[in-house]
Amino acid sequence: MTGHYFDDRPSGADDRRSVHFDAWQHTLTCTTSGGVFSADHLDHATRILLDSAGPPSGTVLDLGCGWGPISCAVAAASPSATVWAVDVNERARELTRLNATAAGAADRVHVAAPDEVPADLRFDALWSNPPIRIGKQALHDLLQHWLARLSDDGHARLVVGKNLGADSLQRWLTDQGWPTERTASSKGFRVLTVRRGEH
Repeated sequence: MTGHYFDDRPSGADDRRSVHFDAWQHTLTCTTSGGVFSADHLDHATRILLDSAGPPSGTVLDLGCGWGPISCAVAAASPSATVWAVDVNERARELTRLNATAAGAADRVHVAAPDEVPADLRFDALWSNPPIRIGKQALHDLLQHWLARLSDDGHARLVVGKNLGADSLQRWLTDQGWPTERTASSKGFRVLTVRRGEH
């Protein structure tokens, strides 16, 4: 793959393919492409995140949505949920729109670049396989920005590899006033659940 999945405009070939996966008793078929994260399959970390809890409801943020597996799974399994699928990658956003339409959820999955999300919007849940490889400071800035958008009783669920700093990220979040606990662990990945604290 040329470039990075977190580039605004990936330079890798736009070669479309299909990925099938099950989540919360729904089978989904999604279109993926080169230049987006995990183009050939549902990655293990996202699989673990989806398996770690039932589908969220209310207003849900899928941060770093990629080709949209979390957004589409939530929309399919939680008819009352409104999902905001956010990604800097233009191709990822295009694929998420396509996949939300295929899932019959285009009216409930709002796909946006980060600066297109209404400033006053608050989220009841934030689910993410966050882009660890953007670097520690960039990741910290990203999480601080979006965690501040949680509703008063909202929560975030983040899946992070142990070897990519899950435990140190948990400590950092707690030190920043975001109470964080490990709520699942599987195959070298941690699922961290984050609450608002006193923010």
